[in-house]
Formats: sequence, structure tokens, C-alpha cells
Amino acid sequence: MKKFVSRSAALSLPLFFAACADNEPAENQADDNADSDNQQYDMSSNEETAEENMNNHNNEGNNGSGHGHDEEQHEEFASEPDSINEEANADLRHQQTKNVTRMDTDSPSDMALYISQLVWPATHEDNQPGTVILAPEDEWQKSLAATTLIHHPNDGPVLLMEDGMISAETINEIERLNPKGNENGTEVMIMGSAEEETLSELDNYATEHFDTESVPEFTAEIDEYFAELSGEAPETVFIASSKEEAQLFSLITGSWIAHMDEPLLYVDDDGVPDATAEALEARDGDASMYVFGTEELISEDTLNELNEYGDVDRIAGETPEEMSIEFAKYRSDDELVGWGQEEPGHGLNFVSTENPQFAISGSALGHLGKHAPLIWLEDGEISAPLYEYMAEIRPVFEDDPMDGPYNHAYLLASQETVPFQTQGIIDEKLEIYGGHGGH
Repeated sequence: MKKFVSRSAALSLPLFFAACADNEPAENQADDNADSDNQQYDMSSNEETAEENMNNHNNEGNNGSGHGHDEEQHEEFASEPDSINEEANADLRHQQTKNVTRMDTDSPSDMALYISQLVWPATHEDNQPGTVILAPEDEWQKSLAATTLIHHPNDGPVLLMEDGMISAETINEIERLNPKGNENGTEVMIMGSAEEETLSELDNYATEHFDTESVPEFTAEIDEYFAELSGEAPETVFIASSKEEAQLFSLITGSWIAHMDEPLLYVDDDGVPDATAEALEARDGDASMYVFGTEELISEDTLNELNEYGDVDRIAGETPEEMSIEFAKYRSDDELVGWGQEEPGHGLNFVSTENPQFAISGSALGHLGKHAPLIWLEDGEISAPLYEYMAEIRPVFEDDPMDGPYNHAYLLASQETVPFQTQGIIDEKLEIYGGHGGH
């Protein structure tokens, strides 16, 4: 039987980032795959060369539009189809298309299982997770905050509990994953309240439990935990609202904080909660804060409060869908924050606003594989701004389509929520296009 690791015991262990970099055997590093994410920022010359090559490729035959295609083509790319084949989904043998991978379910817990099996095949040690995160399905604020631990220290999925209980299917998935343990040896992290029956189901795993009731205090606890592991509190912090009506805006943060080391802290109707203020004070006035929410949800008065702790930038966008697109394109001046996806050759993660909870487990798609940001489909449909964005990033080849680059999308939705016809449109709008017309 494996030893139970309490949170207090875990935090008494040595701080690992610096100490383990030289001394820890590779097979014990739960975030081997995650380390590769950071290497891209240490190899700026290689990144610039790759970007230059990609831009040169896509600008062949370009008339200066900046998209790799002329304005007439761009207008065509950004247009809805003239007609729809309503029989396209009849008698389908599968629901995958060449540029879109669909995860077909309406169940949040099943979606978490699908994402886990997609990202972590667990066929051998190098693609097994370090730690599985169990989060509450009915408390999105806590589950979202926990996604910052997907990358470091865990390299592992978020699976869901319902009313503190864990299903047989989720237990089976943990057994399949056979988590290796993170730097603390933790194999399962439990977020929020859990029934005794759930805890007993996990007796054979080394666990840590974060069960602070208050949302701001819970989130600050996650931030403190991460800081103690890494040796310091990251200066960059994402700020979102914990209000229910802010959910769609707040969830946009998940893919990035699962990808990089920025934590999430919450504000609310009363401004900056005490727990959030204390967490920001640990940055000694050097916090770099990115705010996700309109002025209606996060007021200018709240931003003025935040300014006491460092620099504040609000991500653009008046609707959740617009903000998800803007953040997919956003890149900070120091090029350390934001996806910067304004050129072809990227992954995207489409989730309908009708099933926002899918964005929690789907955050793992920002961590490994194609590193895909969340893009909202408003009520499961493609809006004019989304058509425009897909046109901007559509790749064009002049001579040889085999050289790419290629786009790819994940679609986390059943056909009842997002019809196959919508999937087909996304598939076509992301397809590489021949500079001389088609292929």
C-alpha cells in the first residue's frame, strides 16, 4: 500500500525546481513532457527562424494582405457556405474529420475521461501522467483554479467528482493511467470536499487534499502551494471573476494556465478579496496581472485596487467568444504571455457555450499535443468574428501542400450540441488551400 501524503507533509519536503533539475533521475520527473513547453522560450533564435520560415512560406504570392492570401480569397474564406447539405450526417460510421477531432458526449465526467485518454495514452512511462487531479463538477471556480497544476507539478488530467463522490468509471481511469507520482510522490490530488467513501477508494494512492471552503482562499492556497514548490511566486497572475455570470469569461484562462506557470486569482462584486490581496502582496509590487472580464463584470474600481500590486492589463472582447478569439491572438510585449496565434499552423479547442464545464478538463489540450487555446462557439454556432479569425489563420500553399503548415481543431461537443454540419464547416475553413486554387 502506498503512503498517504498530507499537504502539510508535502510542503515540508525540499523545494524541487532548482534542486531537482540536476539531481533527479529522468524517470522520476513527472513533468518531462511539460519541460519541453518552457524550452521554446529559451530558444528565441530558433523560434524566430521557424516563424520567419513559416511567414515566408505563407507569403508567397501574397499581395500584402498579411494572411498569405489576397483580399478576394480572404473574403471567400471568411464567408459562410452558400448552402448546407442536411444529409451529411446520415449513417455516419464515425464523427472524425481530417482537421477536426470530436469528443462526442454531453456528460462532463465522460468528457474528462475522453480528454484524459486522448492526452495521456499511458502506454509506457513517458506518456503516463504524474498526478491525477480530482475536481468538483459543481464548483467550476475551484476546478478552474486547479488547472494551473496540470502542467507543473503534475503533468496530469483533471477528472471529476460529483457531490464529493467518484464514479467507478473514473476509478477505472485512474487505474489505467497508473500515475507515476509528481515531485512530492503525489499520485492523486483531491480538490474540494470529498466523501469518506471517495477517500477510501483512493487508499492505494498517495494523495493530497485541498479542501478550503472559500473560493478566494482555496485559489490563494493553490497559488501558495505552487510558489512553495517553485521557490517563488510567479510574477504573472491571471485575474478572473468568481461570479456565476462571469463563468464563460473566466474559463478562457484555463488552457493557458494549464500550459504555463501563471496561477489564477479571483475578484468578486466587492473588489479584491482579502485572500487574493494577500497572494498579490507576495509579489512585492511586481505582479503582472491579466484581467479576463468586461468592465461590467470586473469594474474599473477593482482594476484600480489591483494596480496597488503591480501592472494590470484587461484582455479585449465584449463577449466570451470575442475574448476567447482575442486571447488566442494575444501576445504580450515581452512575448511571455498569450498564444499569439495570428498565423497558420496551430491547434484550437472549440467548446460550445452551452456546455461550459467542458472547458475545465479540455484545458489539458493547452498543455500537450497541439497546445490549443479555448475558442467558444456561441450556442454551438460559428459567428462572423470566428469566420474572420479562421480566415486569418488559414494556411495557403503555392506549390506543395506537404510542406504545411497545418491547422487542427478539437471539438468538445455532441452532435446534439454542435451538428456535424458545423464541424464540417470548421474542417474546411482550417484546411490548407492551394495558391492556384484548391489542391
